[in-house]
Amino acid sequence: MYLYEFQNKLLVSLKEIDSFKKYTDNPKKYEGKIYFVFNMNPKCSRKFYSITDPELLFINTENLNLIKKLSTNICENLPDWFLNKISDEQVMAVNMSYPNWEECLSNQIPKKWNINILALGDVGSTLLIGLRLLGGNYIDNIGIYDRSENKLNRWEQEINQIYSAFDNAQYPNVSIIKYDELFDCDMFIFCASKGVPPVGKEHGDVRMAQYEANAKIISQYANMARNKSFKGIFAVVSDPVDLLCKTVFLESNRNSHGLMDFKGLSGEQIRGYGLGVMNARACYYANKDNAMKHYITDGRAFGPHGEGLVIADSIENYNDEISKTLTHKAKTANISVRNTGYKPYIAPALSSGSLSIISTIAGKYHYSSTFMGGVFMGAKNKLSDCGVVLERLDLNSILYNRLLKTYQSL
Repeated sequence: MYLYEFQNKLLVSLKEIDSFKKYTDNPKKYEGKIYFVFNMNPKCSRKFYSITDPELLFINTENLNLIKKLSTNICENLPDWFLNKISDEQVMAVNMSYPNWEECLSNQIPKKWNINILALGDVGSTLLIGLRLLGGNYIDNIGIYDRSENKLNRWEQEINQIYSAFDNAQYPNVSIIKYDELFDCDMFIFCASKGVPPVGKEHGDVRMAQYEANAKIISQYANMARNKSFKGIFAVVSDPVDLLCKTVFLESNRNSHGLMDFKGLSGEQIRGYGLGVMNARACYYANKDNAMKHYITDGRAFGPHGEGLVIADSIENYNDEISKTLTHKAKTANISVRNTGYKPYIAPALSSGSLSIISTIAGKYHYSSTFMGGVFMGAKNKLSDCGVVLERLDLNSILYNRLLKTYQSL
């Protein structure tokens, strides 16, 4: 292990770097974050993330090994002072293959966030209500933008008139913003959608039916984020979230000649918010059956919002039959709501949207899709001062094979 000093920071590498100045002080006395630097293809590796498990130092390719524990002794020779930093979530991995990797050394999470929402349709407006009611401790201002001026004026008035008397509760301010101000924020939330089939007119997977139209729309905003040198989080709520996240990553990193230069949004800046409601739907059905109720405390959800979803009834005592039953119920719950004659947008907007977004900015574990080896895949994670923290698990071989199939399809 080699120690270097760069911009008054302590950098750690597993390989020698001739261009860096060697660190000569006692590393045990170093206070603050340590930066583990490495080189990996930006097309399939994140720009920066949190090292919470020593095994992450030794991976050569990012894939499902980000969430599957390897259970090896490869880390036993690391010094205690470094292991303590890892345990305290004070080690940030930084990929020097990105052209502007030095920016990571000054990365900080806002104390209170400014959030902008694009489009106030059914999902966007419901998500806005949730953020207004629950986000007062974490959000300073919510900017709203929609093509309809009447819709903007209506929501600016109504949402700012939500107050609870006499309890001094905090609520984020909501303000109308201009189109060119969309990326003047810490988090941009994409809620625009086109081609949602009317109730009774569905054919096949409703989420995938929206992909082509929504991909064209989101590409416009991916390019806008690039041109604005956006440093915040690009949050995708519209369906299909996982594939649209990949579209944002690819489109924002292409230059004017169509070549990938990785000067746009890095993988960890993009998050898909669709898995939260799949977990909520699995909990809904598990709560109705004593044989499945343990999922609420013992289970996990993985994968996309739709085809490829994996519900695991338990991590420690995985039951494949129960898990697949819960997966089917969660995956088709939207059809059940549509059969009542209504579009299923309330639970997604709140469970996947408002609640998961607030957990993200509060640094709490939640479900969202993050960048894993070139694709976006949902799993339990949180955002720390050092970057994304993915929950790492000892995975049953049958469960792992299910996850691998989903990963490969994405």
